[in-house]
Amino acid sequence: MESTPRANRLQIGIFGRRNVGKSSLINALTGQDVALVSDRPGTTTDPVSKAMEIPLLGPVVLVDTAGLDDEGELGELRVGRTEKVLSRIHLALIVTDPHVGFGTWEEEILAQVQKRNLPVLLVVNKGDLADDPLPEAPEGVDVVALSALRGEGIPALIELLVEKAPREIEPPTIAGDLVAEAGHVLLVMPQDGEAPKGRLILPQVQTIRDLLDHRVVVTCIQPGELEEALALFREPPSLVIVDSHFFGEVAKVLPREVPLTSFSILFARFKGNLEQLVAGIEAVKRLRPGDRVLIAEGCTHHAQADDIGRVKIPGLLEKQARGKLDFTWYAGSGFPKKVDAELVVFCGSCMLGRNQVLARLAQAEEAGVPAVNYGVLLAYFSGILERALEPFTQLTLPGIDRS
Repeated sequence: MESTPRANRLQIGIFGRRNVGKSSLINALTGQDVALVSDRPGTTTDPVSKAMEIPLLGPVVLVDTAGLDDEGELGELRVGRTEKVLSRIHLALIVTDPHVGFGTWEEEILAQVQKRNLPVLLVVNKGDLADDPLPEAPEGVDVVALSALRGEGIPALIELLVEKAPREIEPPTIAGDLVAEAGHVLLVMPQDGEAPKGRLILPQVQTIRDLLDHRVVVTCIQPGELEEALALFREPPSLVIVDSHFFGEVAKVLPREVPLTSFSILFARFKGNLEQLVAGIEAVKRLRPGDRVLIAEGCTHHAQADDIGRVKIPGLLEKQARGKLDFTWYAGSGFPKKVDAELVVFCGSCMLGRNQVLARLAQAEEAGVPAVNYGVLLAYFSGILERALEPFTQLTLPGIDRS
């Protein structure tokens, strides 16, 4: 289970004041010294993640955060990073102890957790140090007392985690619902300079596994092999999925009646809100020189000479706007608290959890800023967005007019 991508694991955030034993709790749950433990308050500076397997719960990521009551400028930075954790987790543990109790800090983090409709547990650590270790907690919040250092109460906590954890943290399928069982899907996957040496990229691997789980026949080729592959098949494929870079090239060869979409569009639905991202195309049409565009990539990588997020997408957008645009880039977990732009462009988000993607889309929507992603945008600029959306017949999508 260690090979399960972190974005697909149940993410459990651990919050609390300094020195209540958050790091000790992670060590107790993992059975390893993965978090730094010290009697000195403020030992944990940045969120620390640990992937593990919990029986009956499956693969999870435990996220240890800085103390909610951290002080000074560095403390404010730590607390800001702690708040970012809320956008990616599926379940929250608020940790306290008999001495600290449940006060203003705990109330504030609970309010943020409940605002996001996340399940939450109150964990009273160091329960062996008091006769009555359970402080008063808000109505409806389950409380469990334990001693992380002694390992007491951990089984009871795991039982509650299993009970509270959401049953589905990702939609059930990437593409398996688009093709009938025993159907045939052709994947067009370039293995060029941007591809990692000796392995496939995560969206390709996940899509293949999803289709195999749905008992679909899968064929994988590179873009230059499309004509030869089609000639080998007795019947056309049920669906063709392509890397967004090669939309135009594949569409020229592929018969119009064969359904076509991209990995990035599939992941727009799987990770986020495809309808919202398609609607953002109208903002692309309105771009003018000087407009601000925020490009948010879910991972960090060394930019290539023709990098999609740093070169290709900006070039296409400036051609559309007929002039220079003001670009800002965010990579990895970074994303601004305030979205201030005329357009946000997201990548395929394969390295982010669905909660993170939806949180970012919500931020953009609340700020009144339209959003698109790479796949939707490249399909539009290739002139085939309508065709690329046809496999998703169950969706209510805004009309697309390339005028």
